[in-house]
Formats: sequence, C-alpha cells, structure tokens
Amino acid sequence: VLGSTSTYRRELLQRLRVPFEVASPDVDETPSPGEAPRELALRLALAKARAVAARHPQAVVIGSDQVADLDGQPLGKPGTHGRAVAQLRAMSGRTVVFQTAVAVVCLDSGFEQVDLAPVRVRFHALSDAEIEAYLHAEQPYDCAGAAKSEGLGIALLDAIDNDDPTALVGLPLIRTCRMIRAAGVKLL
Repeated sequence: VLGSTSTYRRELLQRLRVPFEVASPDVDETPSPGEAPRELALRLALAKARAVAARHPQAVVIGSDQVADLDGQPLGKPGTHGRAVAQLRAMSGRTVVFQTAVAVVCLDSGFEQVDLAPVRVRFHALSDAEIEAYLHAEQPYDCAGAAKSEGLGIALLDAIDNDDPTALVGLPLIRTCRMIRAAGVKLL
C-alpha cells in the first residue's frame, strides 16, 4: 500500500510493476519547533507509513515525505502563488537540499525501516520574469520548494547531485526497492 495521495509518488511506484493500493495517511505535517528539515522528512515518512499500516496491518506500506532544506530552514509545499514566488526568490542562485525520506512498515511481520535520500540542487540566479513564467506554466504549488525537476523546473537548475535519481521527484526508488525486498516483496 502506498501511504500517499501524491500523484508523483504513485507514478514512480508504478514503474516497479507491482500491484498496490493507495491510501491517504491523514498525518499532520506541521514541523515541530526547531525541527530540522532532515528530521522532519524522516518523522513524517515514518508517521505516514505507520498511520496507513494501522489500517492495513498485513500489508507492506510505503510512506514518504520531502522537505526542501534551505540553510537548515524547511520549505514545504507553497500552496499559493505568493509563497511559491518567495520560495523561488530565496533559492535563486543557491544550493538547496531536498530531503526525501521513505519508510516501509508491515505491522504483522514487525518490519519497519526508514531511510533518507538527500538531493543537492543548485538553482541558477532567477529573475522575477523567469519565476513568473515558470509558475504560470507549471503551477507547482503542491511541490516542496515550488520546483518540479521532471518538468519545466529543470530550466531553473544548474546542477543536481544525488545517488537516487527518483528522489527529487518524491520517492527514492532505489531505497524503496531495497526496503520492500527486505520486507518480502518480490520485484523481479
């Protein structure tokens, strides 16, 4: 069971060609006071997997979360155009670490693992005109940091550095494969 309503995560998991259901985790994603982006992503991924596993105790449940980390400050989903503009202005010409966490839980077997796939992304210096053009074309208000690298957002970037190419989109499939295999899921 994929414990996420994200269409991006669903599309990524479909690449593995294993049957799965989708369930909403209904988890409060509010950061705790002083919580670092890395810890927030790990906590939320595990909380999402546990919440869905409580309703599906025999299933192998995948939870994931992504938090954009700008100098230790979390940037979540902007939700609005104004917040997206502010996020992109703040990231302009800077390196941002997208902290993407994945957790796999199966209550019946007692299986639980969580891992983090950080992705360092360097944005080029963005003009206000570029930011507006991008936001109007892509409307990435449901993406951490308001940037979708799998679409036009790639034009905002100078470099991407990571070891799991799907992590930036929202579900690190290399880690996910390793974890669900350990939980007993046959992939090939």
